[in-house]
Amino acid sequence: MQTHNRVTVDLAAYPDLTVILLGLEITSPRALLSLGRIGRGLAELANKAPDGLLHHQKLSRGWRQPGFIQYWRDFESLERFTRTNPHAAWWRHFMAKHRGCGFWHETYSARRGFEAIYVDMPSPLGFSAFAPNITPTGPFASSRKRLGRNGKVSQTDADAALMPEAT
Repeated sequence: MQTHNRVTVDLAAYPDLTVILLGLEITSPRALLSLGRIGRGLAELANKAPDGLLHHQKLSRGWRQPGFIQYWRDFESLERFTRTNPHAAWWRHFMAKHRGCGFWHETYSARRGFEAIYVDMPSPLGFSAFAPNITPTGPFASSRKRLGRNGKVSQTDADAALMPEAT
């Protein structure tokens, strides 16, 4: 008789758990320059995890689509990390000089809901493969604003979407 080592987890200590899937899609050889910079940054994370990062691991969809999954204590810890260096510097560099690759992330928050962003992706994946794709302005300009929306936009939010956002 075969025995299995089945386990489960008790997440009671993590009521605000936030999981983020993120990745790149290489669209040209120039992307290797961006990947080197991102790789060094991820090595820093492995050596000194920011406050609130519970776990970080590789999640790949093949050699052209490196990805990662991160588990955060709460959305506030993740957001604090993204708004400070080194992450803020990586993001500014990527947006200025993405060098032949697309970027995506999807955030799943136990209390807040889901959100996502896709930058220069050659084909839809994840939420963008089935949900309406919209321009990330107004109430959709930042992760914080996108979380909890679940596709519902009030008239006030719709009016605000017409205004440029400085985020």
